[in-house]
Amino acid sequence: MGYIETLRGMVGNAPVILVRPSILILNKTGEILLVRHLDDTWGVPGGNMELGESVEESAMREVREEIGIEIKKLHLYGVFSGKELYTKLRNGHEYYNVVIGYICTEYEGELKPDGVEVLEAKFYKPTELPDRTDPYLKRKIQENAVHIATLLGKI
Repeated sequence: MGYIETLRGMVGNAPVILVRPSILILNKTGEILLVRHLDDTWGVPGGNMELGESVEESAMREVREEIGIEIKKLHLYGVFSGKELYTKLRNGHEYYNVVIGYICTEYEGELKPDGVEVLEAKFYKPTELPDRTDPYLKRKIQENAVHIATLLGKI
């Protein structure tokens, strides 16, 4: 049983704060890797930090588990939190997410979605994201497209 399940056993459906590392994985042409989840929405690879992990270790573990690639280097992109990142699941569990975003251009391996959390993984141009991309993520990518391109040139 993981940290979140253990925590839920203690607090029930009460709102909790989760640390969620997420990675904008960029290929050499500046396209962003998105993953399609079971609910048919698209997002970036990432997940929940477990007890004892660093944020970076958590991000790399989640990417390895979900899509089978190894992250070689991470660059801190930003920390995102607030009411917009509140989530209430169908089962009643409530979360306030603190997303720690990274950019990665150095990785290896073949994309192999696990079929459990991720059904598909594909690179997209920042201006041509799928319709069912998480609205918060889509807005942040579009608002920061110039910043992302600048960072890509420096990495």
